[in-house]
Amino acid sequence: MKVVLDSNVLLVAIGKRSRFKPIWEAFLEGKYQLIISEDIIHEYEEILYTHSASGAAELIMEIFSESPDIIYRRAFFTWNAISADPDDNKFFDAAIAGDADYLVTNDAHFNEVKDSNFPKVNVIDADNFISILKNL
Repeated sequence: MKVVLDSNVLLVAIGKRSRFKPIWEAFLEGKYQLIISEDIIHEYEEILYTHSASGAAELIMEIFSESPDIIYRRAFFTWNAISADPDDNKFFDAAIAGDADYLVTNDAHFNEVKDSNFPKVNVIDADNFISILKNL
């Protein structure tokens, strides 16, 4: 299964006491592949350095650099599908470029693409993704 995680989901999934921790654990166990782009990895790094515990950003970046379950994709086309927050388009574009099964986000800006038939991206929230992971 190929997945794009919005940075808001990654940030809450790495917390030791977070109810979203099964998302991070499932990645570490190889239950899904994470699609990232250069823009996404830069945002992850920035968010982690700003909002996570000391040393967490370095550890997670190292895990990403060594994981066989990371898929790097470059989006050669920008869909500009999310007008409410254009910065979120990098996640949508990576999902298209990487043929993602799911784009996981808790950001309401993605609601505008949920009902779009073309290009079709399955946008789900973190709770629904945890349910999917439990059924693997």
